Amino acid sequence: MKIVNGFKDFILRGNVIDLAVAVVIGAAFSGIINKVVEGLINPIIAAIGGAPNLDGAWVIPLRKIGADTIGIQVGTIVGAVLNFLIIAAATYFIIVLPVNRLLAMRKRGQVAEPKAPTEDVLLLTEIRDLLARQTGGTTPTLDTK
Repeated sequence: MKIVNGFKDFILRGNVIDLAVAVVIGAAFSGIINKVVEGLINPIIAAIGGAPNLDGAWVIPLRKIGADTIGIQVGTIVGAVLNFLIIAAATYFIIVLPVNRLLAMRKRGQVAEPKAPTEDVLLLTEIRDLLARQTGGTTPTLDTK
């Protein structure tokens, strides 16, 4: 039972739950970013400078086996680096920059802070804490900010 209680305490920590939510949201959000890159940014790059797919574009030959050439796929590596930079830039300009501006405006008082918890929430928090003390168990804390 000690192991089960330790596992329960580990799972109910706020940071583990926050991390799980972040992973799920990140996975869902990566689809949006990939579609923005595929549907908007790559066509613009293709219109300006040619095809954005560099697979097989530059190969440093090492050995020839029959009709096939084995070599270092420089174009594939450059393409992967460019895709990473494009996705990172799209994430920064679409998500990070607007959120940072919103937080800065909120800090200056231009955007209203989230409302304080209602009396019902405060009462439920007190009941939860009282029950936890009575049973000797631990419960995750409720962030009331």
